[in-house]
Amino acid sequence: MNRPRPFLAALLALGALGVTPPLAGSTAGAGFGLSVLVDGAPRPEYPGRGAVYVEAIRGREYALRITNPLPVRVAVALSVDGLNTIDSRHTDGASARKWVLGPYESVVISGWQVSGEAARKFYFTGERSSYGAKLGQTENLGVIEAVFFREKEPHRQAWQRSKESPVPLDRDAPAAKGRAEAGAAVPEASAKLSDEYAATGMGGRTGHPVTEVSLDLEPASVATLRIRYEFRPVLEKLGLLSRPEDPLDRRERSHGFGPFCPER
Repeated sequence: MNRPRPFLAALLALGALGVTPPLAGSTAGAGFGLSVLVDGAPRPEYPGRGAVYVEAIRGREYALRITNPLPVRVAVALSVDGLNTIDSRHTDGASARKWVLGPYESVVISGWQVSGEAARKFYFTGERSSYGAKLGQTENLGVIEAVFFREKEPHRQAWQRSKESPVPLDRDAPAAKGRAEAGAAVPEASAKLSDEYAATGMGGRTGHPVTEVSLDLEPASVATLRIRYEFRPVLEKLGLLSRPEDPLDRRERSHGFGPFCPER
């Protein structure tokens, strides 16, 4: 008999605890939601080139909201720049450590989990200053992904959480290899990075208690949501945002004569 695997359950920060209605939006697949928040508001999304993009604002902190539309618990593998937000490991979704959401619950994750009590905030930065660059993991910068797995046997008791209760932590999971090797970036890889492109840094510390829960999950995911993020000039180059008019373009349209002098 297979033993349920332990995962993380997320603590709702600075908001009401309990259930919330599913979110709409282009990154809401069958009600599953993933959105990027700056100052608590979702960033506009720009579909195109077979993906969904948001504009990164250099130096600004951001958070991620994930939503479960189901009447049962789900576990969510959440990665930023290809790194698990819980332990910084780069794995597939099935084997990743996961956040746990109750029925119809939305949770806001504001940073990289660095201990059982704290996280370090996400913020937009260039590739060279990113957390991935410091770990030497730069293959997947500029992408956020959430993979949702449904619980096999729905939890029969009411899902409740209080602000006083810490959120479960996976004690048996292997230590974060990436974090232990922070600062050991490969020089050749770092030399190819450009601050023209957006990535995510590790910012200030914030309280985020976690604890352990165990779930038996369905082997296949029920949804995968992905958001790409870039600074505005790159979104303009991709044709997802219009470029501001260059004054030189206006001057090049000038001509010498009109029919009469207008009265003013």
